[in-house]
Amino acid sequence: MVSRRDFAGLMAGGLAGAAALSATATVASAQEGSSWERIMSSKKLRIGGVATGAPWTMKDPASGEWGGHFVTIARALASDMEVELEIVETTWGNGILDVQTDKIDIMFGMNPTPKRALAVDFTVPIYNSALLMICAPDFAPTTWEDLNKPEVKIAVDNGSAHDQVASRLAPNAEIIRFRTLDEATLALKSRRVQAQSIFWMGGVRAVKRDPSLGKLVVPTPIFGSTSNAALRRQSDTTLKNFLNTWIVYSQGLGLIRSAVLDSLAAVDVTESDIPEGVSF
Repeated sequence: MVSRRDFAGLMAGGLAGAAALSATATVASAQEGSSWERIMSSKKLRIGGVATGAPWTMKDPASGEWGGHFVTIARALASDMEVELEIVETTWGNGILDVQTDKIDIMFGMNPTPKRALAVDFTVPIYNSALLMICAPDFAPTTWEDLNKPEVKIAVDNGSAHDQVASRLAPNAEIIRFRTLDEATLALKSRRVQAQSIFWMGGVRAVKRDPSLGKLVVPTPIFGSTSNAALRRQSDTTLKNFLNTWIVYSQGLGLIRSAVLDSLAAVDVTESDIPEGVSF
């Protein structure tokens, strides 16, 4: 693993070039009010944070401190951009809208879908992700075909990728939409539904925390998506270009994987808890 000190040293050589690029981009985009120009002039990088989104993002209700691997990643990014990180509370369902309306500069943890791609731009993938189901103990599907039946009730958080994927892959099922991820989980716990659609990190954490929810099922064929960052579509692509380079560079240094594993450990999830067939 690469330490933050080593990472900072490796990035230092590239910061001079980034600073020159910043100056050029700022002049070119000053009249447009691009995200890059605003970040460089205000020295603040705004990301969206979901308070109950562990292990992706989470906010301690007592201290107000933010954690989760996307917060760790964003802090490293802000440090290398030599700006301050500002976390704006949002929801997974509102993240894209907050990017569009310039409330935030970046929304991490977004699975790119065709519908979303009409509204915002996406970076290169940060890591791979797989969708699974948390199923009630008396419900044992193994394939998407088993789930795609009118008598099957699936809980999702409204407008999320969980919603969009389940709706596309199981259109004949009854998709019941809730405002938040936690509300969808409560619906499963109370057996109002037979399954909850969720990406593997959230699913593993939920069952580890409360085994009474049911069991994890990875329906076949395995649906593989990616977790990316969304940003506002604009003519100045400096921020997007910088992010793409930074993400690939950070992957090579092990920063992304370290952040993910540390965030999982913080919620008592280990690599051995990851379901068979799931990789990241």
